[in-house]
Amino acid sequence: MKTTDSALNLVIALSMSLFFSACNRDDSTVIAGPVPDHPRILLLKGEEAAVKSVMTADPYRKIIHDMIINECNSILSKPPVERVLIGRRLLDKSREALKRIFYLSYAYRITGNKAFLDRAEKEMLAVSAFTDWNPSHFLDVAEMTMAVSIGYDWLYGSLSGNSRTVIRDAIINKGLKPSFDSKYNSWLRATHNWNQVCNAGMTYGALAIWEDDSALAASVVKRAEESILLPMEDYKPDGAYPEGYGYWGYGTSFNVMFISAYEKAFGKKFETPLTESFLKTTCYMVNMTGPTGQCFNYSDNGSGAGLHPAMFWLASRLGEYSVLYEEMKFLGRMKSVSDRLMPAIMIWGAGLNTSQVKPPEKLMWTGNGKNPVALMRTSWDDPYALFVTLKAGSPKVNHGHMDVGSFVMESQGVRWAMDFGAQDYNSLEQKGVNLWSMTQNSQRWEVFRYNNFVHNTLTVNGQLQRVDGKAEIISSSSGQAFMNAVTDMTTVYNDQLSAAKRGVAIIDKKYVIVRDEVKPVAGNKTVRWTLLTSASASVTGPSTAELTKGDKKLVIKVTQPASVTMKTWTTEPPHDYDAPNPGTILVGFETVIPEGTTTAIEVLLIPGNVNVSDAAGKGELKMWPVTK
Repeated sequence: MKTTDSALNLVIALSMSLFFSACNRDDSTVIAGPVPDHPRILLLKGEEAAVKSVMTADPYRKIIHDMIINECNSILSKPPVERVLIGRRLLDKSREALKRIFYLSYAYRITGNKAFLDRAEKEMLAVSAFTDWNPSHFLDVAEMTMAVSIGYDWLYGSLSGNSRTVIRDAIINKGLKPSFDSKYNSWLRATHNWNQVCNAGMTYGALAIWEDDSALAASVVKRAEESILLPMEDYKPDGAYPEGYGYWGYGTSFNVMFISAYEKAFGKKFETPLTESFLKTTCYMVNMTGPTGQCFNYSDNGSGAGLHPAMFWLASRLGEYSVLYEEMKFLGRMKSVSDRLMPAIMIWGAGLNTSQVKPPEKLMWTGNGKNPVALMRTSWDDPYALFVTLKAGSPKVNHGHMDVGSFVMESQGVRWAMDFGAQDYNSLEQKGVNLWSMTQNSQRWEVFRYNNFVHNTLTVNGQLQRVDGKAEIISSSSGQAFMNAVTDMTTVYNDQLSAAKRGVAIIDKKYVIVRDEVKPVAGNKTVRWTLLTSASASVTGPSTAELTKGDKKLVIKVTQPASVTMKTWTTEPPHDYDAPNPGTILVGFETVIPEGTTTAIEVLLIPGNVNVSDAAGKGELKMWPVTK
């Protein structure tokens, strides 16, 4: 096996070497047809009229436009962006520059207000004067390049000759050229958000300076065409994004920014064999938000959810607008804009009237891939609906946690079973934590929020889940009387359990079952079952506990094993580098599983508006209904 792996690595290395060599040749002829004159990125000259028309036809778009203008007015009184690193990152400043320049450039093109033009030019000159855009953390370069490229392209005809020269030289020398340095461009081989963001940023830079160095520009675009297929592969087969909700917002949004700009500049669709699974990710995204408005935040993701402009492009391409149902809720609650890509929502989906958006028909969605998930609810429009999820997959997926088998659960407008999500990366890096190694014994898994001890899953004999394992969702049913999904987690507990399956179900739209069936590898095993919550928790009996929040209640009832002792654990972290977790607690129990037997662990989660006596288990997982 080692010989085969070495040979494979050699082939990959040679292939990438040839690929980068090809990217350095004069590729100005590989792109079909000439590019338009400026502006050529996203919104061509004269297309401002279509944006204004959308505002007239759709009141939501007018609200967004007004918010963007208000934000631009507030920018006018602020100092320009300065080169201040946070730890090893300039990313915060790159993102602020992208927001400011995109907003201001949009505002000038739509309103003609010269104050917005002057301020955008000032911002671009300020960042162009930076010593560099921090290529050692190339996301910083990518977002800064996109920012300056949009402003340069959109305002080209109104900028002074000197400003054009300064900004163009910065795009080339601080953006594009560092992307060909092997010290900085490992993202070209990545399958995650870095690839999507960096290729998008570089493509915007290439399009902006096309007429000045068409050979360089074409090589950048050709390279991106091929490289960006690597992360697009990760949406197969169903559209589930391996890195989770927040990183979907990052990677997918920039992937869409790339495709949209590519198609507008070259007048042709960016179609690949991966397009179908990429478009399916809309179903993943709409189902990831629960009735409380929080997302299923597995891995390095917070529970906050919000508007994603890229969904409007995706929905338009797909021709299915029900996937925008949650986006419309976010729009309805917005008081101001903060997303740096927000002007794109005024361009994408121009033919869509948001009043046409209806709720999805299906109450359950299951997606396979690197991190399979199942997402279930009892209603789309009832804020008190039941919502429960199940995550399979592997800890070693980029930004992964040891959260295989974990779930979140909501009812009565309360998220009862929660997930911490990530800790601020800089807070850990400044304490010397080696956060980005993901081997079995990496320090990453000592971080309190990252291991299986504080996720809503199983822990065996106090051991960690196995990073080289992967759980698949092996069956599911969308039947509303017994909606369920089952995952086989055995390889994630390798050397601990010889069999480990978990099923999660909603029964009769009333309550939730979480059922595990486990068998030890050798000897008796102590299995700990935990649920993380921000509710008040009290143990009410040997096999029961009660969670309360305000006047709402959830009963946790263990039906198997017959004898357990419910308890709670503190969420106070063990290390000085761990973030505090006030207002949270772990609830659950431990049980000893005898060697040589398959033992069921079954827990019912019963909302306070359901009679506890009406809730019961539904037998072995192999008897749970399955539908395709």
